[in-house]
Amino acid sequence: MIGVDAGGTTTIAWIGELGGETSDAPLGRGQAGPGNPRAVGFGQATQAINAAITAAFEQANLTVAPVASICLSVAGAGRSEEQKHLKVWAESQGIADHVTVTDDAEPILAAALSDSPGIALISGTGSLALGRSAAGRRARVGGWGYLFGDEGSGYSIAMAGLRAAARAADGRGENTRLVSGFMERLGASNPAGLIECVYGAALSRQQLAACSTVVFDAAADDDIARKILNAAGTELSEMVTALAQKLGFESSGFCLGLAGGVLLNQPRFRSDVIGKIGISPDRVVDVPCPVAGALMIARRSRFKN
Repeated sequence: MIGVDAGGTTTIAWIGELGGETSDAPLGRGQAGPGNPRAVGFGQATQAINAAITAAFEQANLTVAPVASICLSVAGAGRSEEQKHLKVWAESQGIADHVTVTDDAEPILAAALSDSPGIALISGTGSLALGRSAAGRRARVGGWGYLFGDEGSGYSIAMAGLRAAARAADGRGENTRLVSGFMERLGASNPAGLIECVYGAALSRQQLAACSTVVFDAAADDDIARKILNAAGTELSEMVTALAQKLGFESSGFCLGLAGGVLLNQPRFRSDVIGKIGISPDRVVDVPCPVAGALMIARRSRFKN
């Protein structure tokens, strides 16, 4: 069986034994580029998925062949129409006898919570919260994409930082270390050079999201950077609070699973987000490898059918 985690930055595939335990190490691991069809297009996303699966077979010293079950957990595939499109593609490729397609939050629920009620929060290139109640009802908050959503994500933090740097360089905003920070990160010799570095180089959304570290690095002694991160943390905490209310967690505990490079690589920010949640979780679990949850879903889905 195969589990795939196709995100905004990388696509990871694991191959596992159908009858193995969820804690078993995968037989093979593969990695490729971004697999979010909304961000890079359906063709490029499916190429990345194929490449990651092929690499996993190669690492396992296995010939590429159909497997019993596959779970494709794909960023940008949170709605049924998007999932149906990917399922049709996977079935046409003959990848597996049984195909399951989910968004990129569902495997975090599986990895962190098993079958327990709780909420998965992602902040990486994009952001999203997905939850499951004790009765099995699912709901989501966020996941609206980078044009009018993805609050609290690496991309939104980086863009807020660049805007603050531009305002400071113009004299429209407060002085901030972000000007020199982005110049150094992007190789600009002066503030105006940031225009060419960003637009001329046609930086991808993933590359821009990675620049969020400039804001985190500056926050130790820069008020503007701190304000940006405070606002981002509030946005993420509000996603969880709103979802907890939707799922009726006001009077019952829930587990919170955290994933994505921003939440997992910035411990102070992670603590700030958790502290701002209006309805406190009973337990918080970091999920560094959501693909493990995709493998669990592939196994469960196969035995349910």
